[in-house]
Amino acid sequence: MTTGVWVLGDQLYAGQAALAHRQTEQSSTPVLMIESRQHGQQRRYHAQKLVLVWSAMRHFAAELQQAGWPVSYEIAADFETPLRQWIQDQGITTLQVMEPSDRPFVQLLQTLDLPCDIKIIPNNHFLWSVADFQDWASSRKSLLMESFYREGRKRFDILMTGQDPVGGQWNFDKENRKPPKGQLNTPKPLTFDPDDITQAVIEVIQNADFMTFGEIEPFRWAVTREQALQVLDEFINVRLTTFGPYQDAMVTGEDTMWHALLSPYLNLGLLQPLEVIEAVEQAYHEQALPLNSVEGFIRQVMGWREYMRGLYWHVDEEYFDRNWFEHDRPLPDFFWTGKTDMNCLHQVINQVQRTGYGHHIQRLMILANFSLIAGLQPQAVEDWFHAAFIDAYDWVMQTNVIGMGLFADGGVLASKPYSASANYVNRMSDYCKGCRYNHKQKTGDDACPFNFFYWDFLDRHRDKLQSQGRMSFILKNLDKMQPEDLQEIRDRAQQWHADLQL
Repeated sequence: MTTGVWVLGDQLYAGQAALAHRQTEQSSTPVLMIESRQHGQQRRYHAQKLVLVWSAMRHFAAELQQAGWPVSYEIAADFETPLRQWIQDQGITTLQVMEPSDRPFVQLLQTLDLPCDIKIIPNNHFLWSVADFQDWASSRKSLLMESFYREGRKRFDILMTGQDPVGGQWNFDKENRKPPKGQLNTPKPLTFDPDDITQAVIEVIQNADFMTFGEIEPFRWAVTREQALQVLDEFINVRLTTFGPYQDAMVTGEDTMWHALLSPYLNLGLLQPLEVIEAVEQAYHEQALPLNSVEGFIRQVMGWREYMRGLYWHVDEEYFDRNWFEHDRPLPDFFWTGKTDMNCLHQVINQVQRTGYGHHIQRLMILANFSLIAGLQPQAVEDWFHAAFIDAYDWVMQTNVIGMGLFADGGVLASKPYSASANYVNRMSDYCKGCRYNHKQKTGDDACPFNFFYWDFLDRHRDKLQSQGRMSFILKNLDKMQPEDLQEIRDRAQQWHADLQL
């Protein structure tokens, strides 16, 4: 009777559940890791994402071997072929796998007809288990993130004084929306030169016969837990103090601002959410860091991240095909090339091409906002997000893009669409400076597409949006427009799409 463990590519933690169950028998527990070329071609993934995942996997396999685990690392066309061969060679009678984070991988496991038993071990890479979130959600009429976040603070005793929040309030979001003004003096991110293992992966992808997105070099991401912990330490000691106020700001040439850059490592398992949260909370008490920055960061990990993952498993499968506004426009080619006269989109897409990274406001209020008001097909947008971002996985992007970004779920997740005109872009960034379009105009040849698409979106969906209580005041502005202006807005939106198809 031999029990083996299959470690998936986003479960790179020595304490992950399947390994933890065999900790006392590690020398006699065969471990398998598979680098599947087929899996890496499911989308036109960012080249740096493939480098990050495969290099991190290879480094983790080496760490497990050094710790005494008998590890087999297979580079293969698919998952099933090497898995079957390993089961046969090792005489595996029970295969243990930590519960995958993504539904498609769960479905893959369910389709495998293996010559051994499969035991799925509950995933321990999140604060909330799927069952815990279901229990929380089943007792509530509405699933507000703020309510979930407060429950998490209480449950894990984070930034709490007894039953009350530290500082007397739960949320300091209003203090964290400063626009970029003057000289910001942002710190350079901590980066790492590729070692031999990473360089070998880079060469594999450079010579591959499948298409990728973006630039593969320079590659500067962490690929081990030790390096990821250094990034966490650098964030706390250098970036966290000013993280809060400017977390929504966007500046040309500033790829990272004061953002933590920890999501790729959390989503791979190199870092664990509770250790990150507790390290930030400890620094708050020891270094007297600003509470608005500390709380703002903890809300992203304990609130947003856990909430999105919980909802991902809570909703029905049909959620991922929802299209409440019935938007059907194809994804413009400039999402892949960055070649557009809209400077905000050009800057953000160019940054993603170079790095695989964009912070949450660049994603939500530039990329997703444009996709929403321009009427792009939601699933095509989600697929691009999934392919383009270095920290993207199915559980991350489905609820974020379909629900939060594009409101394609009709309000299951968000209370109103995150739609905005060029006024928001101009207030929170410097992208409008020097742009070919005028951010103040919604009609005329120099009108910013964010403006005419925004008002066209409100006009086209007025009946549906009227039911969203927070939108009624904004919709009244349509009545104040001259009929000829509103018609021009409609015409320009139609013509813009027509021009793309030429």
